[in-house]
Amino acid sequence: MNTISHNSLSSLSLSASMETDTSAGFSYLGHTFSNLSLNDHSSSAFSDCNSDRSGEFPTPSSLSRRLLLSSATDNSDDLIPHLVALLSSSIENQKQAAMEIRLLSKHKPENRIKIAEAGAIKPLVSLISSSDPLLQEYGVTAILNLSLCDENKDLIASSGAVKPLVRALKMGTPTAKENSACALLRLSQLEDNKIAIGRSGAIPLLVNLLETGGFRAKKDASTALYSLCSAKENKIRAVESGIMKPLVELMADFGSNMVDKSAFVMSLLMSVPESKAAVVEEGGVPVLVEIVEDGTQRQKEMAVSILLQICEESVVYRTMVAREGAIPPLVALSQAGGTSRAKHKAEALIELLRQPRSHSY
Repeated sequence: MNTISHNSLSSLSLSASMETDTSAGFSYLGHTFSNLSLNDHSSSAFSDCNSDRSGEFPTPSSLSRRLLLSSATDNSDDLIPHLVALLSSSIENQKQAAMEIRLLSKHKPENRIKIAEAGAIKPLVSLISSSDPLLQEYGVTAILNLSLCDENKDLIASSGAVKPLVRALKMGTPTAKENSACALLRLSQLEDNKIAIGRSGAIPLLVNLLETGGFRAKKDASTALYSLCSAKENKIRAVESGIMKPLVELMADFGSNMVDKSAFVMSLLMSVPESKAAVVEEGGVPVLVEIVEDGTQRQKEMAVSILLQICEESVVYRTMVAREGAIPPLVALSQAGGTSRAKHKAEALIELLRQPRSHSY
């Protein structure tokens, strides 16, 4: 089989159909505040995940043209067993087969089931460990598309996919890294997988992708972290991995289109005591106050929620927030035409901030 020409696979957008931590909450002035108040908006902060959004591949060989034509005409019942057999053949045949499986599984749930039932998952997982960067990328993307089917997630995880996906997240091509993050996200939507993924070393790599990746990589990483960090031990890992630095930087850049996503992740981490000090140390307080002043209504509410949790047990942090000039924009928010929930949070934070000011001077 001739070597197939290729375009680099583009990464996909992600869904936020994931569980948030319901344990994070606190009481002040007889009222209970919780991250749950943000959940009704969180799905719209993240984009939809259907499949990889790859470009079309040129088809220089007659066999390539025949296979792609078979994909287009839905002769998948005959094609799939042939492709699965090729996954155990030469490297070039493996590339061809993995690419075709990616195409067959891109949009059609029924093909994802058929491909899994034909025994493709284990050999595809093996390809993710390949030293050939393109073969690894094709394997990652095929696994990603198969993972979009809920029935396949357990089989993918039990076939040992987590560790190879984490290695691809560390050492793969940019597309392989992005699609590995996406695949880990899909697997993390099963609660039993969250801890295993966290313990595999994925979280520091996702934090690094959040800090250094391109725009799509940052979106992929933030969504995967949002899913994984509903587990407490993963919250701690994220904070210890330095997640607050990129979150604060992204929230400070209103042009990043990442303010909402970053704020949701930060809010989820607030139930971990270490997270509050980390936000302050990374210069998060002036950024959060600026968002209360200049952000969208949703961003303002999220920033107030985070500030409430930072300030709830620390006079030092209350004084710091007050000195940043938080009270005037909070008063404006409490009197504005936003949601009653946002007004309520703003009023609670105003009263909390006034306590250290009156006792400290």
